[in-house]
Amino acid sequence: MTKDKLGWAIPLMRLGYAGKGLVYLAVAGISLYSIWRGGQAQDTSSALGWLENTLWGGVTLFVILLGMFAYALWRVIDAAFDLEDYGSKAKGIVARIGMLVTGAIHMGIGVLAFSLLFGGSDQGQGSSIPRYVGAVMQWPGGRWIIGIAALLIIGAGIHYMKQGWTNEYRQQLQANQFTTRWNPILKAGLIAHGIVVGVVGLLFLFAAWRANPQQAGGTGEAFSWLSGQVYGQILVIGICLGLVGFAVFCFVNAAYRIVPKVSGPDIQSLASKLNSYSR
Repeated sequence: MTKDKLGWAIPLMRLGYAGKGLVYLAVAGISLYSIWRGGQAQDTSSALGWLENTLWGGVTLFVILLGMFAYALWRVIDAAFDLEDYGSKAKGIVARIGMLVTGAIHMGIGVLAFSLLFGGSDQGQGSSIPRYVGAVMQWPGGRWIIGIAALLIIGAGIHYMKQGWTNEYRQQLQANQFTTRWNPILKAGLIAHGIVVGVVGLLFLFAAWRANPQQAGGTGEAFSWLSGQVYGQILVIGICLGLVGFAVFCFVNAAYRIVPKVSGPDIQSLASKLNSYSR
């Protein structure tokens, strides 16, 4: 397909990243508020459930609903047409499969937002991940499936941390005054997100190893595990602040992400601009 024919996917990408940014801003902001009030950091389900009872919660949830469905569809289109030019070799295929997995995860968040808007009031009351993990463990080879999923999640976390630490993400962002000034926050946000994803993967690995689905979990359980470590509460607060940075990272991607097979060749990336400064 030509660039003109693929351009219709860009609004989906922008809406998807904006919705993703709202989700992480809600999780991080509500978690920090809860900690300030003497409580614990919240998972995605609890954070969206809290939003439901606020003045603008319904509007916010509806935008998140649209954004999550848009993001899931964007990832399918991105993987199918290789819009970000990962290629058809092994590394590129793995990256495109990863897009489908992340799309499915965010579709799940969209379903959660839908259930909060149009379902019963019992929604958003904690993670349902252990229940689903337990169901999979009943399948033949179920523990192996969860173990493989755990390794993939850990790999994704390492990938995010590596992108932040080595500044790879700069190749995917347009260079302008805003992205240049906010670059340290974008870097910290991506690393913080990678840490949370990696801990979620570890929890899945513990669940598979010990055949105990209750040890699996999502963001909330990752926060709980981190809080049990040395200086855990300080660590959780730092991670939550980092996730605010990741929300900013998502909003920046919504506005300034470079999509190689659609964006024009005259767009300068943040990486090339910062490299020119260092020469």
